[in-house]
Amino acid sequence: MLARNATLVIALALISQAALAQSQTQPDADTFVIEGTRLNQTASEAGTSITVITADEIEAMGFDYLIDVLATAPGVTINQNSAFGGTASVRIRGAASEQTLVLVDGVVVNDPTSPGGGFNFARFDTNSIERIEILRGPQSTLWGTDAIGGVISIITKRSESGFGGSAFLEAGSFSTFRGGASASGANDAGEFRLGVVGTTTDGISKADEEYGNPEEDNYENLSLSASGALRIGANSRLIASAQWTDAMAEFDSYSGLAQGNVADGDEVSETEEFSGNVALHVPLFEGRLDNTIQLGLTDIQRENFTNGTQSFFSEGDRMSARYLGSLQLNERNRLVLGAEREQSNSNGQDVWINGYLAIYEARPIDALTVTGGLRMDDHKIFGSETTGRIALAYNPNRNITWRASWGQGFKAPTIFQTTFFCCGAIAPNADLQAETSEAFDAGIDWSSTDGRAQFSGTVFHQETEQMINFSFGVGGYVNIAEVETNGFEASGSYQLTDWLALSVNYALIDSTDTNGNQVVRVPEHSGDVVLSLNPTGPWSATGLLRYNGEERNIDGTTLNAWTRVDLTAHYELANGVEIYGHIENLFDESYQQILGYGTPGISGFIGIRADF
Repeated sequence: MLARNATLVIALALISQAALAQSQTQPDADTFVIEGTRLNQTASEAGTSITVITADEIEAMGFDYLIDVLATAPGVTINQNSAFGGTASVRIRGAASEQTLVLVDGVVVNDPTSPGGGFNFARFDTNSIERIEILRGPQSTLWGTDAIGGVISIITKRSESGFGGSAFLEAGSFSTFRGGASASGANDAGEFRLGVVGTTTDGISKADEEYGNPEEDNYENLSLSASGALRIGANSRLIASAQWTDAMAEFDSYSGLAQGNVADGDEVSETEEFSGNVALHVPLFEGRLDNTIQLGLTDIQRENFTNGTQSFFSEGDRMSARYLGSLQLNERNRLVLGAEREQSNSNGQDVWINGYLAIYEARPIDALTVTGGLRMDDHKIFGSETTGRIALAYNPNRNITWRASWGQGFKAPTIFQTTFFCCGAIAPNADLQAETSEAFDAGIDWSSTDGRAQFSGTVFHQETEQMINFSFGVGGYVNIAEVETNGFEASGSYQLTDWLALSVNYALIDSTDTNGNQVVRVPEHSGDVVLSLNPTGPWSATGLLRYNGEERNIDGTTLNAWTRVDLTAHYELANGVEIYGHIENLFDESYQQILGYGTPGISGFIGIRADF
């Protein structure tokens, strides 16, 4: 499989070089077309609570991994069982990580082999990311199963006009080395981009060193990316992209006597992941009808070793075929129709789901955009599920957007949940049902006339029913839990001077289960403060303060709140050449994100980057 997927990436690169598509200019941040809405809407039109994080923002903050980027978004909380390859989960507004749909260039990359079907965010390097879109709240009408809590849509980098490339190399604490390079080109015929990035580190002990676990757990990661596009005729385009990752992470063993039931041990996890897609865009009737056909594939293989002996193996894939047609009825009305089929395989077991959606966008007046949709999904095992969604965006002037949305979500049980049983049971639970959710939010986005100040605030309420949990009493998975979540998200920024800017975000998440208990691993309070310095001259710097409030552990105890400060600086040596440095956990805060698992103390990294 390793050779097959690497060959696919290389083949995409060769095809892309042979056929280059017209380069597109990167839009201003305020006019990004949000691909996650499936409607080519901007954030001010969507009526949905959306955060967009760009490649420039990722670079300014010095983030190497996706998990750290997502942690800066309001209402998004992360949990990782230690750094450097430790399993990482993301919760949007308190929803479980498995209830978050993750897309790479429009292709679902959730792991079909994991028990809950979630995505492990730990291995995704930021080097190939152009933009991240975070859509909060149920989005199943747009994307089907798994989008109960929200959608994280990752758009990878494309080439700019002409030909060029970049390379970087960095080193730092824990004998960490990271480096990468990319090459790209574009002309009137098409475009291509190739990228490679690798990381190796001695790491830290996954089990917290402060509790007698001194053994370092190494981590290695190699990622390849390729993308390209070909202009076909006057307006049609054929687009392809692929991502491949091969990673090795050492981790620690189960120990019933240790904090968090984890202690030093000889455990190794090897993972190979591939995702790719090919899409054809064909506009008809002078552009009034835009047609998109997309074929996607994700493939993952995971293998664990204990003391050098294989202790776990899984392999799965997810294939998808989608059609989406957008018809501009007139200047104020648009209709979108879609049909999709997705087939997942996990360790020889397979399941399929067919989806059909209709979305209508209306602009009764210039300032108001109303979007409504319905979707019907037909699952191989669980039959049909219908979800609805409506969103309103009101823009009385260019500085204010009032927005509100209501939506439903569902998540079909995974292959593992429908096939696994133990503990005296003679068969899996045949009565297992899909999880469902319903949510409402309302908010405002405001910016000052001079653009120096911005504010965004959202209140939300969500109810999730038929939550799937494992029960030792029945020896399998059952629907036993319900969760109700209420909260508030706010973010703001102010340009203090021409060279100094301050931004702040905060989230209050009150998420309780059937018994009134706080949902585990969800802090009630969290937030960030960012100070950005960009004076005239060769240097710039960014400071990040991150706060994570108390969390309830699985065993009912409480994990302490923590605050961490990071610093990043850039210095331009020459045109296109810069050195940069990053200090994490400046004040050496001792904290845990998951009970029993350690985090790095104060650490630093320095690197050099060149664009040519």
